[in-house]
Amino acid sequence: MKKLLALSIALAVLSGCGSEQSVKTESPASGQPSVGSSTDLTAFEGARAGQAEMGIQKLGYELVRSKGLTSYWFNRSTGACAEITTSDGRYSKVTMLPAADC
Repeated sequence: MKKLLALSIALAVLSGCGSEQSVKTESPASGQPSVGSSTDLTAFEGARAGQAEMGIQKLGYELVRSKGLTSYWFNRSTGACAEITTSDGRYSKVTMLPAADC
């Protein structure tokens, strides 16, 4: 009987934890990447270039020019400009610049 009671209490506690966790966990807006923003792409540093490019585009950025392994991305709606250097297939350096630099 004690084992059954202990099991019931444990299940009640565990079931409560699961529902509490689902309330705390929020998913990103539909279609939006889980990193970066329309004004700051520095969170993409270290990301795989091929996979991250679509996420950058979904945030409203467009590629405005490239020079070697460095590309410049501009978000017309926010005026944000990012300089992204690629090395070994990853974004090795992401720097936000003034809009005039794009």
